[in-house]
Amino acid sequence: MNEPLAPPGSWSTSEGIPSLERDLLLTERDFSRIRQLIHERAGIVLAEHKREMVYSRLAKRLRHHGLTRFSDYLERLERRPDAREWEAFTNALTTNLTAFFREAHHFPLLAEHASGRTGGYRVWCAAASTGEEPYSIAMTLSDVFSGNTGKFEVIATDIDTDALARARAGVYSIEQLARLDEGLKRRHFLRGKGRHEGMARIHPDVSQRVAFQSLNLLAPSWGMEGKFDAIFCRNVMIYFDKPTQTRILERFAPLLKPDGLLFAGHSENFSQISDAFRLRGQTVYRLAGR
Repeated sequence: MNEPLAPPGSWSTSEGIPSLERDLLLTERDFSRIRQLIHERAGIVLAEHKREMVYSRLAKRLRHHGLTRFSDYLERLERRPDAREWEAFTNALTTNLTAFFREAHHFPLLAEHASGRTGGYRVWCAAASTGEEPYSIAMTLSDVFSGNTGKFEVIATDIDTDALARARAGVYSIEQLARLDEGLKRRHFLRGKGRHEGMARIHPDVSQRVAFQSLNLLAPSWGMEGKFDAIFCRNVMIYFDKPTQTRILERFAPLLKPDGLLFAGHSENFSQISDAFRLRGQTVYRLAGR
């Protein structure tokens, strides 16, 4: 089907390449610079077809500063490498697609792995987003340890500080819980009343075992102490290039206990990236040689 012609003036040209500008000017050079900066800052690889996403997400930042050209916004960023605006820039370009018990086959395996432990159990969720994943981990472990929440801890990190703020609040719409088992909802959520009608909060017994903190996986130091029984790094590696994926996996290896598990996303294959891990089950890995 033929697309309608764009109205006059809705297209501009930079170095011979058309660029959709709408009310703000985004040139091809600007888009290339944005792709470079987010890769340098967060390791995220933005494909060519993400141009419209970049425009829509960063347009709010330009309007906030009263700017009409992306080039002016980028110049402001680069003049102040330590400015807080970098955090807003990174947050805007971070994708947060998540749900409770997403890729559900992982959680019975986590429960089985934890049930054989006599000591404490530690998990690092390396892409916490808005909290659904780390809370799913914590609910699973709370059931394993029969409510003895002192037996486990979940460290939940993400580069997106806006998402982490929502995660710490631990409040979700009833619709987000629709597919969860009724017994699980009764055990681990508090239903809102009055002005909180239609919302649910993670039970304090669960939320107090999850520690949220901001972390960039590209940072030279992660500040992680001790070893983990399990690391969840699901559906985040797909945004990195292969060299970045390899470096991150090599840094995960010494943080896992000898019989620890590394959980990946359904579209990620770590065996083809690093020799440090071998496949144990469906997108679940152990340290090589174990």
